Amino acid sequence: MPRSVNSVASRARRKKILKLTRGQFGRRKNVWTVAKNSWEKGQQYAYRDRRNKKRSFRALWIMRINAAARQFGMSYSVFMGKLHKANIEINRKVLADLALNNPEAFKAIAQKVM
Repeated sequence: MPRSVNSVASRARRKKILKLTRGQFGRRKNVWTVAKNSWEKGQQYAYRDRRNKKRSFRALWIMRINAAARQFGMSYSVFMGKLHKANIEINRKVLADLALNNPEAFKAIAQKVM
């Protein structure tokens, strides 16, 4: 009995990966094995960097809060400590946004914790 292979599905699977690697340089876009490896590695980088992005943004928020807190004579750690002691539950993302876009509101919070 002849060997049965599903060439339609195989071709579709390969075309899907080759479509995803369109725009890449050299053999990465048109040679199946190279394109498959390139796409898989790209997925690993994407997974890793979605987590690194969170780290980077948290660091940015901390820098912005620190810069704003120093205008009121406090370091970041002192400001955050006083904030928690005063039972003001506000996250770093919102604090950084207030410090950048609404300095009056940040000033009100800073004066409340002083």
